[in-house]
Amino acid sequence: MSFENLLASAENGIGTITINRPAKLNALNRATINELNDAITAFDADTDVKVIIITGSGEKAFVAGADIAEFANFTEEEGEKLAALGQTLLFDFIENLGTPVIAAVNGFALGGGLELAMACHFRIASDNAKMGLPEVSLGVIPGYGGTQRLPQLIGKGRAMEMIMTAGMIPAEDAKAWGLVNHVVSQAELLDFTKTIAEKIAKNSPVAISKAITAVNAGFVKEGYNEEIRGFGQAFGTEDFKEGTTAFIEKRKPVFPGR
Repeated sequence: MSFENLLASAENGIGTITINRPAKLNALNRATINELNDAITAFDADTDVKVIIITGSGEKAFVAGADIAEFANFTEEEGEKLAALGQTLLFDFIENLGTPVIAAVNGFALGGGLELAMACHFRIASDNAKMGLPEVSLGVIPGYGGTQRLPQLIGKGRAMEMIMTAGMIPAEDAKAWGLVNHVVSQAELLDFTKTIAEKIAKNSPVAISKAITAVNAGFVKEGYNEEIRGFGQAFGTEDFKEGTTAFIEKRKPVFPGR
């Protein structure tokens, strides 16, 4: 498979997708989301591929967030459509995929990057990884499932603190809180992840697919629709205009507030 923003290869029953936008710290834009959907769809259809691994290129970032400049001038309607389409094409798509998907988090996983990692069935991090949802510092809320998946993984109180402070946590805290399953050195990350993938690949793919469906059935989905609405509404606020403008101008925002 050939892509502009990804590298994809399969070996020994494991499909590996590397988000390859190092100059942008692998930030998610719409083209990359579409390519991820294409690559995952192709691996899911390949009966030889039993497990999919998603990681980022370089040593700095898994995915350092969404590409802010791409949607800084969106209207409320465009913002809501952005979140809904992203969920359909990528985040919900991964979460409900019958083929297991593991995130190998090799550095910063912020905003849409952490949301991508959380949509995967579980996560393994390098010891230099840092994770957070900084959206409120831009005058918007997480729009790709962050308000729902983060509380499911680490609990409501910790999730509220992470979202409201827009802060980052190190890999060891992420492990202690249940956000990632393992922390290893960056040099070991892919090999360690593949070792777990190989164990999964030995088991029944039919049973694993049904287990994924059963586990996901335990979580209510209405919250995702509320997140999409709230994300879109934020695009009509002065806070959003100030937050995104400040980000692009590389200065601290001064929010007018309520």
